Amino acid sequence: MSIEEKINQRQFKSSYHRLALNLIYTTSSLQAFLKEGFKKEDVTVQQYNILRILRGSYPKPLSTLQIRARMMDKMSDTSRIVDRLVLKKMVTKSINHIDHRLVDVVITQEGLEKLALLDQTDDNIAAFFGTVSTEEAEKISKMLDKLHR
Repeated sequence: MSIEEKINQRQFKSSYHRLALNLIYTTSSLQAFLKEGFKKEDVTVQQYNILRILRGSYPKPLSTLQIRARMMDKMSDTSRIVDRLVLKKMVTKSINHIDHRLVDVVITQEGLEKLALLDQTDDNIAAFFGTVSTEEAEKISKMLDKLHR
C-alpha cells in the first residue's frame, strides 16, 4: 500500500515532501512494532538502545554523557532510563574515579542475557520488512546513509 493510501493524501508539495512523510510513517510503524515485541520482555525501545550501546563497550564502562551521544533518540532522558535499568539489575552504575561528576555505567550479566533474548527479534524485524529482499534492504540502508552525511 502506498503512502498516499496509508495517510489518505493524494498530492505532495514535492518528491522530498512525500519521502519525508513516508519516512515518518515508516519510523512510527517500526517503533510501534518494536515496542510491542520488547513489551513482552519488559524493556522499552530506549532501554534496548542503552543495553545495545553498553554491550558494544563491554566490559569498559561508559558515562551517561557517552551513552547519550550514541543514543538514536537524542531527546531521551538517559539518566532516568539508566536508573530503571539499574532497578531491573541489567546495568550497574558508579561514580567515575577520575571525574566525580561523571557516572559510569556497565551492562550486567542479566543485561547481556536480556539483550541476547531481544536479539532474537531480528527474525521479527525481518518479518516486518518481509516485502523487502536483503539486497533491497542493503540498497535502502545505503540510500538512508546518504541522508546522514
